Amino acid sequence: MKLSDFNFNLPKELIAQYPSADMRHESRLMVVNRKTGTIEHHIFKDVLNYFDDGDVMVINNTKVFPARLYGKKEKTGAKIEVFLLRELNNPQRLWDVLVDPARKIRVGNKLYFGDNDLLVAEVVDNTTSRGRTIRFLFSGSDEEFRNRLDELGSTPLPKYIKRKPEDIDKERYQTVYAKEEGAVAAPTAGLHFSKELMKRLELKGINFAEVTLHIGLGTFRPIEVEDLSKHKMDAEYFLIPDNTANLVNTARETGKKVCAVGTTSVRTIESSVTATNMLKAASGWTNLFIYPPYDFKLTNCMITNFHLPQTSLIIMICAFAGYDLVMRAYEEAVKQKYQFFSYGDAMLIL
Repeated sequence: MKLSDFNFNLPKELIAQYPSADMRHESRLMVVNRKTGTIEHHIFKDVLNYFDDGDVMVINNTKVFPARLYGKKEKTGAKIEVFLLRELNNPQRLWDVLVDPARKIRVGNKLYFGDNDLLVAEVVDNTTSRGRTIRFLFSGSDEEFRNRLDELGSTPLPKYIKRKPEDIDKERYQTVYAKEEGAVAAPTAGLHFSKELMKRLELKGINFAEVTLHIGLGTFRPIEVEDLSKHKMDAEYFLIPDNTANLVNTARETGKKVCAVGTTSVRTIESSVTATNMLKAASGWTNLFIYPPYDFKLTNCMITNFHLPQTSLIIMICAFAGYDLVMRAYEEAVKQKYQFFSYGDAMLIL
Protein backbone atom coordinates (compact mmCIF):
# COMPACT_ATOMS: atom_id res chain seq x y z
CA MET A 1 0.00 0.00 0.00
CA LYS A 2 1.08 3.58 -0.63
CA LEU A 3 1.04 6.64 1.63
CA SER A 4 -1.63 8.31 -0.53
CA ASP A 5 -4.01 5.43 0.24
CA PHE A 6 -4.28 6.77 3.80
CA ASN A 7 -5.62 10.18 2.91
CA PHE A 8 -9.17 11.19 3.80
CA ASN A 9 -11.21 14.35 4.12
CA LEU A 10 -11.00 15.79 7.65
CA PRO A 11 -12.73 19.12 8.33
CA LYS A 12 -10.46 21.35 10.43
CA GLU A 13 -13.20 21.96 13.00
CA LEU A 14 -13.06 18.28 14.01
CA ILE A 15 -9.47 18.60 15.32
CA ALA A 16 -10.11 19.03 19.05
CA GLN A 17 -8.60 22.20 20.54
CA TYR A 18 -9.64 21.28 24.10
CA PRO A 19 -10.51 17.95 25.78
CA SER A 20 -13.64 16.59 24.10
CA ALA A 21 -15.49 16.15 27.42
CA ASP A 22 -15.41 17.77 30.87
CA MET A 23 -14.76 14.40 32.51
CA ARG A 24 -12.15 12.09 31.01
CA HIS A 25 -14.43 9.04 30.79
CA GLU A 26 -17.29 11.04 29.19
CA SER A 27 -15.60 11.29 25.77
CA ARG A 28 -17.37 9.60 22.89
CA LEU A 29 -16.35 6.04 22.04
CA MET A 30 -16.70 4.32 18.70
CA VAL A 31 -16.61 0.53 19.01
CA VAL A 32 -15.40 -1.29 15.89
CA ASN A 33 -15.68 -5.08 15.66
CA ARG A 34 -13.18 -6.67 13.26
CA LYS A 35 -15.07 -9.97 13.03
CA THR A 36 -18.55 -8.62 12.31
CA GLY A 37 -17.60 -5.28 10.73
CA THR A 38 -20.11 -3.49 12.98
CA ILE A 39 -19.63 0.08 14.22
CA GLU A 40 -21.33 1.24 17.43
CA HIS A 41 -21.43 4.60 19.23
CA HIS A 42 -20.98 4.85 23.00
CA ILE A 43 -19.44 6.90 25.82
CA PHE A 44 -15.91 5.97 26.91
CA LYS A 45 -16.95 4.67 30.34
CA ASP A 46 -18.93 1.99 28.46
CA VAL A 47 -15.62 0.15 27.86
CA LEU A 48 -16.53 -1.61 31.11
CA ASN A 49 -19.07 -3.67 29.15
CA TYR A 50 -16.45 -5.10 26.78
CA PHE A 51 -13.95 -6.54 29.26
CA ASP A 52 -14.05 -9.43 31.71
CA ASP A 53 -12.07 -10.99 34.53
CA GLY A 54 -8.51 -11.81 33.45
CA ASP A 55 -8.39 -9.41 30.50
CA VAL A 56 -5.33 -7.16 30.39
CA MET A 57 -5.01 -3.52 29.41
CA VAL A 58 -1.46 -2.49 28.52
CA ILE A 59 -0.92 1.17 29.46
CA ASN A 60 2.02 3.49 28.78
CA ASN A 61 3.01 5.21 32.04
CA THR A 62 5.31 7.78 30.43
CA LYS A 63 4.94 11.31 31.79
CA VAL A 64 5.01 14.45 29.66
CA PHE A 65 7.43 17.07 30.90
CA PRO A 66 7.07 20.82 30.18
CA ALA A 67 9.38 20.65 27.21
CA ARG A 68 8.87 24.10 25.65
CA LEU A 69 10.94 26.97 27.05
CA TYR A 70 10.75 30.61 25.96
CA GLY A 71 13.87 32.69 26.47
CA LYS A 72 16.27 35.18 24.99
CA LYS A 73 19.74 35.19 23.52
CA GLU A 74 22.62 36.91 25.30
CA LYS A 75 23.67 40.41 24.16
CA THR A 76 20.94 40.88 21.54
CA GLY A 77 18.04 39.79 23.76
CA ALA A 78 16.44 38.19 20.69
CA LYS A 79 13.49 35.95 21.62
CA ILE A 80 13.96 32.22 21.16
CA GLU A 81 11.99 29.04 21.72
CA VAL A 82 13.82 25.95 22.96
CA PHE A 83 12.13 22.55 22.74
CA LEU A 84 13.71 19.97 25.06
CA LEU A 85 13.90 16.60 23.29
CA ARG A 86 15.78 14.44 25.79
CA GLU A 87 18.33 14.55 28.56
CA LEU A 88 21.73 13.31 27.39
CA ASN A 89 23.70 13.50 30.63
CA ASN A 90 22.11 14.11 34.01
CA PRO A 91 25.12 15.20 36.12
CA GLN A 92 26.27 17.63 33.40
CA ARG A 93 22.69 18.75 32.62
CA LEU A 94 23.24 18.20 28.90
CA TRP A 95 20.12 18.20 26.72
CA ASP A 96 19.30 17.53 23.08
CA VAL A 97 17.04 20.42 21.96
CA LEU A 98 15.47 22.16 18.98
CA VAL A 99 15.90 25.93 18.73
CA ASP A 100 13.66 28.37 16.87
CA PRO A 101 14.84 30.56 15.24
CA ALA A 102 18.11 28.66 15.02
CA ARG A 103 20.01 30.61 12.37
CA LYS A 104 22.16 32.67 14.74
CA ILE A 105 22.34 30.31 17.70
CA ARG A 106 25.96 29.17 17.73
CA VAL A 107 28.26 27.13 19.95
CA GLY A 108 29.25 29.22 22.95
CA ASN A 109 26.07 31.34 22.97
CA LYS A 110 24.27 31.70 26.28
CA LEU A 111 20.48 31.49 26.47
CA TYR A 112 18.44 33.02 29.30
CA PHE A 113 15.03 31.88 30.54
CA GLY A 114 12.52 33.43 32.94
CA ASP A 115 12.32 36.74 34.75
CA ASN A 116 15.68 37.75 36.22
CA ASP A 117 17.30 34.98 34.15
CA LEU A 118 16.20 32.19 36.49
CA LEU A 119 17.79 29.61 34.20
CA VAL A 120 20.82 29.91 31.94
CA ALA A 121 22.06 27.48 29.29
CA GLU A 122 25.09 27.39 27.02
CA VAL A 123 25.14 25.94 23.50
CA VAL A 124 27.85 23.27 23.31
CA ASP A 125 27.17 21.61 19.93
CA ASN A 126 25.27 21.95 16.64
CA THR A 127 23.54 18.67 15.78
CA THR A 128 21.22 19.57 12.86
CA SER A 129 20.00 22.78 11.24
CA ARG A 130 17.68 23.37 14.21
CA GLY A 131 19.16 20.89 16.65
CA ARG A 132 21.57 21.88 19.40
CA THR A 133 23.12 20.33 22.48
CA ILE A 134 22.89 22.69 25.44
CA ARG A 135 24.23 22.60 29.00
CA PHE A 136 22.14 24.17 31.73
CA LEU A 137 24.34 26.17 34.10
CA PHE A 138 22.52 25.28 37.30
CA SER A 139 24.26 24.48 40.57
CA GLY A 140 21.28 23.29 42.64
CA SER A 141 20.08 19.74 43.24
CA ASP A 142 18.39 17.62 40.60
CA GLU A 143 15.03 18.17 42.31
CA GLU A 144 15.55 21.95 42.29
CA PHE A 145 16.46 21.81 38.59
CA ARG A 146 13.31 19.82 37.76
CA ASN A 147 11.22 22.29 39.75
CA ARG A 148 12.77 25.15 37.80
CA LEU A 149 11.92 23.44 34.50
CA ASP A 150 8.35 22.88 35.73
CA GLU A 151 8.11 26.55 36.67
CA LEU A 152 9.47 27.92 33.39
CA GLY A 153 8.43 25.28 30.85
CA SER A 154 5.14 25.05 28.95
CA THR A 155 3.12 21.94 28.15
CA PRO A 156 4.27 20.85 24.65
CA LEU A 157 0.89 20.81 22.92
CA PRO A 158 0.99 19.48 19.34
CA LYS A 159 1.05 22.10 16.60
CA TYR A 160 -2.45 21.03 15.50
CA ILE A 161 -3.80 22.62 18.69
CA LYS A 162 -3.89 26.24 17.59
CA ARG A 163 -3.74 27.97 20.95
CA LYS A 164 -1.30 28.67 23.74
CA PRO A 165 -1.02 26.18 26.63
CA GLU A 166 -3.34 26.90 29.55
CA ASP A 167 -3.45 25.69 33.16
CA ILE A 168 -5.97 22.99 32.19
CA ASP A 169 -3.34 21.36 29.95
CA LYS A 170 -0.98 20.57 32.84
CA GLU A 171 -3.62 18.17 34.12
CA ARG A 172 -5.52 17.07 31.02
CA TYR A 173 -2.52 16.54 28.66
CA GLN A 174 -1.29 13.88 31.09
CA THR A 175 -2.72 10.46 31.91
CA VAL A 176 -3.84 9.85 35.50
CA TYR A 177 -1.28 7.02 35.70
CA ALA A 178 1.71 8.95 34.31
CA LYS A 179 4.84 8.50 36.42
CA GLU A 180 7.99 7.96 34.33
CA GLU A 181 9.02 11.40 33.06
CA GLY A 182 10.48 11.59 29.57
CA ALA A 183 7.81 12.17 26.90
CA VAL A 184 7.29 15.28 24.78
CA ALA A 185 3.80 14.10 23.81
CA ALA A 186 1.09 12.30 25.76
CA PRO A 187 -0.02 8.73 25.01
CA THR A 188 -3.41 10.17 24.18
CA ALA A 189 -5.59 7.04 24.21
CA GLY A 190 -4.89 6.93 27.94
CA LEU A 191 -6.28 10.42 28.51
CA HIS A 192 -9.82 8.96 28.59
CA PHE A 193 -9.18 6.90 31.73
CA SER A 194 -10.24 8.48 35.03
CA LYS A 195 -9.13 7.04 38.37
CA GLU A 196 -12.76 6.11 39.01
CA LEU A 197 -13.07 4.17 35.74
CA MET A 198 -9.78 2.36 36.36
CA LYS A 199 -10.99 1.33 39.81
CA ARG A 200 -14.25 -0.01 38.34
CA LEU A 201 -12.31 -1.99 35.73
CA GLU A 202 -10.02 -3.43 38.42
CA LEU A 203 -13.03 -4.44 40.52
CA LYS A 204 -14.30 -6.36 37.48
CA GLY A 205 -11.00 -8.28 37.34
CA ILE A 206 -9.23 -6.41 34.55
CA ASN A 207 -5.46 -6.15 35.04
CA PHE A 208 -3.49 -3.04 34.10
CA ALA A 209 -0.03 -3.91 32.78
CA GLU A 210 2.35 -0.94 32.65
CA VAL A 211 4.98 -0.30 30.02
CA THR A 212 7.03 2.82 29.38
CA LEU A 213 7.69 4.34 25.98
CA HIS A 214 9.00 7.90 25.98
CA ILE A 215 7.26 9.52 23.03
CA GLY A 216 9.51 11.81 21.00
CA LEU A 217 8.80 14.50 18.43
CA GLY A 218 9.04 11.85 15.72
CA THR A 219 5.45 10.89 16.52
CA PHE A 220 4.38 14.08 14.70
CA ARG A 221 6.90 13.87 11.87
CA PRO A 222 5.17 13.55 8.49
CA ILE A 223 5.88 10.53 6.32
CA GLU A 224 7.62 11.87 3.23
CA VAL A 225 7.86 8.74 1.08
CA GLU A 226 5.06 7.17 -0.96
CA ASP A 227 6.60 3.70 -0.50
CA LEU A 228 5.92 2.86 3.16
CA SER A 229 8.73 0.30 3.31
CA LYS A 230 11.20 3.17 2.93
CA HIS A 231 9.92 5.18 5.94
CA LYS A 232 12.17 5.20 9.01
CA MET A 233 10.74 5.88 12.47
CA ASP A 234 12.73 7.77 15.10
CA ALA A 235 13.97 5.45 17.86
CA GLU A 236 12.24 5.82 21.23
CA TYR A 237 13.22 4.37 24.61
CA PHE A 238 10.97 1.64 26.05
CA LEU A 239 10.78 -0.51 29.17
CA ILE A 240 8.73 -3.66 29.80
CA PRO A 241 8.86 -4.90 33.43
CA ASP A 242 8.72 -8.59 34.42
CA ASN A 243 5.26 -8.21 35.97
CA THR A 244 3.84 -6.82 32.72
CA ALA A 245 5.30 -9.70 30.69
CA ASN A 246 3.76 -12.18 33.15
CA LEU A 247 0.31 -10.55 32.99
CA VAL A 248 0.28 -10.40 29.19
CA ASN A 249 1.56 -13.95 28.74
CA THR A 250 -0.98 -15.35 31.21
CA ALA A 251 -3.78 -13.56 29.35
CA ARG A 252 -2.58 -14.98 26.03
CA GLU A 253 -2.33 -18.51 27.40
CA THR A 254 -5.87 -18.34 28.82
CA GLY A 255 -7.48 -16.81 25.73
CA LYS A 256 -8.11 -13.41 27.31
CA LYS A 257 -7.94 -9.98 25.73
CA VAL A 258 -4.60 -8.19 25.52
CA CYS A 259 -5.82 -4.67 24.89
CA ALA A 260 -3.12 -2.15 24.04
CA VAL A 261 -4.16 1.32 25.17
CA GLY A 262 -2.73 3.51 22.44
CA THR A 263 -0.38 3.04 19.52
CA THR A 264 2.68 3.48 21.77
CA SER A 265 1.64 0.50 23.90
CA VAL A 266 1.19 -1.54 20.71
CA ARG A 267 4.66 -0.63 19.45
CA THR A 268 6.22 -1.37 22.84
CA ILE A 269 4.90 -4.89 23.26
CA GLU A 270 5.22 -5.80 19.58
CA SER A 271 8.91 -4.77 19.81
CA SER A 272 9.76 -7.46 22.35
CA VAL A 273 8.31 -10.80 21.25
CA THR A 274 9.95 -14.20 21.77
CA ALA A 275 10.20 -16.92 19.12
CA THR A 276 7.11 -18.53 20.69
CA ASN A 277 5.11 -15.27 20.48
CA MET A 278 5.35 -14.42 24.16
CA LEU A 279 6.14 -10.99 25.63
CA LYS A 280 9.71 -10.64 26.88
CA ALA A 281 10.61 -8.22 29.69
CA ALA A 282 13.16 -5.83 28.20
CA SER A 283 14.40 -2.27 27.89
CA GLY A 284 16.01 -0.55 24.94
CA TRP A 285 15.14 1.48 21.87
CA THR A 286 12.54 0.75 19.23
CA ASN A 287 11.93 2.20 15.79
CA LEU A 288 9.24 -0.32 14.85
CA PHE A 289 6.97 0.98 12.08
CA ILE A 290 3.78 -1.08 11.78
CA TYR A 291 2.09 -0.94 8.38
CA PRO A 292 -0.04 -3.37 6.33
CA PRO A 293 0.40 -6.26 6.11
CA TYR A 294 1.65 -6.81 9.67
CA ASP A 295 1.17 -9.93 11.78
CA PHE A 296 0.33 -8.78 15.33
CA LYS A 297 1.90 -11.24 17.76
CA LEU A 298 0.42 -10.06 21.07
CA THR A 299 -2.19 -7.35 20.58
CA ASN A 300 -5.74 -8.65 20.04
CA CYS A 301 -7.65 -5.53 21.05
CA MET A 302 -6.85 -1.83 20.91
CA ILE A 303 -8.01 1.52 22.28
CA THR A 304 -6.88 4.52 20.26
CA ASN A 305 -7.84 8.08 19.35
CA PHE A 306 -8.85 9.30 15.90
CA HIS A 307 -5.73 10.13 13.91
CA LEU A 308 -4.79 12.55 11.17
CA PRO A 309 -4.52 11.46 7.51
CA GLN A 310 -1.29 9.94 6.18
CA THR A 311 0.31 9.45 9.62
CA SER A 312 2.08 6.37 10.98
CA LEU A 313 -0.75 6.17 13.53
CA ILE A 314 -3.68 5.64 11.15
CA ILE A 315 -1.47 3.33 9.07
CA MET A 316 -0.99 1.12 12.16
CA ILE A 317 -4.74 1.12 12.84
CA CYS A 318 -5.36 -0.06 9.26
CA ALA A 319 -2.79 -2.83 9.74
CA PHE A 320 -4.71 -3.97 12.84
CA ALA A 321 -8.35 -3.61 11.82
CA GLY A 322 -8.15 -3.76 8.03
CA TYR A 323 -8.02 -0.85 5.61
CA ASP A 324 -11.64 -0.97 4.38
CA LEU A 325 -13.16 -1.20 7.87
CA VAL A 326 -11.02 1.63 9.24
CA MET A 327 -11.80 3.92 6.32
CA ARG A 328 -15.51 3.19 6.76
CA ALA A 329 -15.22 3.90 10.50
CA TYR A 330 -13.41 7.18 9.84
CA GLU A 331 -16.01 8.22 7.28
CA GLU A 332 -18.66 7.55 9.93
CA ALA A 333 -16.63 9.47 12.54
CA VAL A 334 -16.49 12.55 10.31
CA LYS A 335 -20.22 12.26 9.56
CA GLN A 336 -21.04 11.92 13.28
CA LYS A 337 -18.65 14.79 14.13
CA TYR A 338 -16.31 12.86 16.41
CA GLN A 339 -13.40 14.93 17.69
CA PHE A 340 -9.98 13.99 16.31
CA PHE A 341 -6.40 13.83 17.52
CA SER A 342 -4.83 14.32 20.96
CA TYR A 343 -7.79 15.85 22.80
CA GLY A 344 -10.39 14.05 20.71
CA ASP A 345 -12.63 11.02 21.15
CA ALA A 346 -11.71 7.33 21.28
CA MET A 347 -12.10 4.13 19.32
CA LEU A 348 -12.20 0.60 20.75
CA ILE A 349 -11.22 -2.06 18.20
CA LEU A 350 -12.30 -5.59 19.12
